[in-house]
Amino acid sequence: MDIKNLRPLTGEGRKIYIETYGCQMNVNDSEVVLSIMQDEGFRYTEDIAQADVIFVNTCSIRDNAEQRIWGRLKEFKQYKKRNKSLLIGIIGCMAERLKEELIEKENIVDIVAGPDSYRDLPRLVRQASDGATAVNVLLSREETYAEISPVRLDKNGVSAFISIMRGCNNMCAYCVVPYTRGTERSRNPETIIAEAKTLFEGGYREVTLLGQNVNSYLWNKDGNKTDFPALLAAVAEISPLLRVRFSTSHPKDLSDELLHTMARYPNLCRAIHLPAQSGSTRMLELMNRKYSREWYLDRIASIRRILPDCAISTDIIAGFCTETEQDHKDTLSLMESVGYESAFMFKYSERPNTKAARHFKDDVPDDVKTQRLTQIIQLQNELSLKSNKKDVGREFEVLIEGVSKRSENQFFGRTSQNKVVVFDRKPSLKIGDYVNVKINDCSSATLMGEVI
Repeated sequence: MDIKNLRPLTGEGRKIYIETYGCQMNVNDSEVVLSIMQDEGFRYTEDIAQADVIFVNTCSIRDNAEQRIWGRLKEFKQYKKRNKSLLIGIIGCMAERLKEELIEKENIVDIVAGPDSYRDLPRLVRQASDGATAVNVLLSREETYAEISPVRLDKNGVSAFISIMRGCNNMCAYCVVPYTRGTERSRNPETIIAEAKTLFEGGYREVTLLGQNVNSYLWNKDGNKTDFPALLAAVAEISPLLRVRFSTSHPKDLSDELLHTMARYPNLCRAIHLPAQSGSTRMLELMNRKYSREWYLDRIASIRRILPDCAISTDIIAGFCTETEQDHKDTLSLMESVGYESAFMFKYSERPNTKAARHFKDDVPDDVKTQRLTQIIQLQNELSLKSNKKDVGREFEVLIEGVSKRSENQFFGRTSQNKVVVFDRKPSLKIGDYVNVKINDCSSATLMGEVI
């Protein structure tokens, strides 16, 4: 993997513009797509008006994510009017879910490509250029794009994502991911370690290892096994100056071995995203989450025991099928018991063809979902503020990621616990540096401090 190819190629040639929606996996996928298209001679542009090809990397996790894409397609019509040869491609999970419907519905989409068909994009572009319908939504049991070096689209040159596996086998009742991303398969660890080394040598100081369920990562070839704790240790050993994060963990697979591995390496960040989805064992069983409230709290206890300085974040769904007021109260009490640092919180959105859509009735009224979600958000804001107040007066090592949006006279960065810290700039400091910061104040979302 070549350091000089980390950043996108610009300049003369056919121009490609990429919009990305949804999760971090999609961000990394867009970087893989750009790498493939650059090898075909395309050059990256941030100006959509210059584009010869527009790719929209889509998300299907909730209905409103798809509605945003439909709205965006209507806006693209103006660019089609100005440039008759412009090609528009829908790629990713929405492409996998809707397939030819995308081409038929708006009469504006030229290319449809699922998450496992990105290598085929150059051929699909040529096919669409000749006026033919270009669709490839075949799912693969092997594709991991392991040897493709992603072109990094981040702005700061400090933090990067590395996809270590694709697909998911968990079959949660509400989730469309197994249908849009296929079955779980892990990537060769040697390619992951090589990619992380290249990033570090190119100036990056933080990598996030990505998977739908990173805990179940397993590479097994010729009897040589590498599980997730071993992979994590190997990446951490690249350099103590390389911070390593990961997402997302499934509670049923969060082992003490993983936690002890994290404890051995200071550069393995003290932050775990552990989606609970609900605090009710009844709801968790209905969701097919494969753990109970008690099991989840046992995993939290292990984190607290082995990694006492670890921050914990989560995902919460409000108003899943048949959810009662007591189920909702169980979720609130779980949040209080854990004391999450942050959370992603959503109303339940029925997704076509999932187990929930096929077998359960979406019977919680929308106004009740909204009310419960509001209570969840209010509680999480209180918990975030409470957690941040505990950090006032403490010192943290912060990796500088960029200039604060509020003031050009301030930098922002993150602690190992993934908390954002804002502090005054100094001439001796630059983006990508580590700096010790004393926390003087906070809000529910941000820590404010001073460089020591």
